[in-house]
Amino acid sequence: MRIPAHSVCTAIRDDIVAGVHERGSRLTEEVLARRYGVSRVPVREALRTLEAEGFVVTRRHAGACVAEPTEREAADLLEMRMLLEPLGAARAAQRRTEAHLKVLRGLVRLGQERARRGSSEDLRSLGGWFHETLAQACASPSLTSVLTQLRHKIAWMYAVEALPSPVESWAEHGAIVDAVARGDGERARALTALHGERATAVHRLRFPAGGERVRTSQHAVNMSGLRH
Repeated sequence: MRIPAHSVCTAIRDDIVAGVHERGSRLTEEVLARRYGVSRVPVREALRTLEAEGFVVTRRHAGACVAEPTEREAADLLEMRMLLEPLGAARAAQRRTEAHLKVLRGLVRLGQERARRGSSEDLRSLGGWFHETLAQACASPSLTSVLTQLRHKIAWMYAVEALPSPVESWAEHGAIVDAVARGDGERARALTALHGERATAVHRLRFPAGGERVRTSQHAVNMSGLRH
């Protein structure tokens, strides 16, 4: 596989999230450069960025490795998202453009249609695009960047069960867009917070291959039965 050098970081991150590079596995520059069809320089830069984002750690005698998040770190991510997404929605209500609204409304229409049909795989993708667009609409590069990293990390650490009522979930998306379109920041914040609480309830930790354990900062903890 050959990709542009500037896209190496995205490609490695996507493969970590997808489980291609397993948690705790070594990430050698030579192997990665060969896999993505680039020199070792962009790989080295990508690993530095991914370490700053928390996807990669550097270990003595092993070098760069895929991080192994702790139970506490995983739980913190969901809490951070529940705090920051409502803020982003409130900002979007004040700063969104007509282009943002057009995309958001189009995604809601598609989501509502797919929800009625029961197309769960399409709904996951559409939901991701919806929240990405809402984050962009807040017109704050720093907040958008943090929200994007949170989405990547949560997708890496958690599996999402099917929503009990996809039609209701997409009705909530529609209500958020209506509030954003009216410039009602407080309502957009409140609706997004409620939506986030319901979405968090269907997140379940992913487990490393070969067992139901995750690494903590001190010792392995049996995670079977953990519910968030």
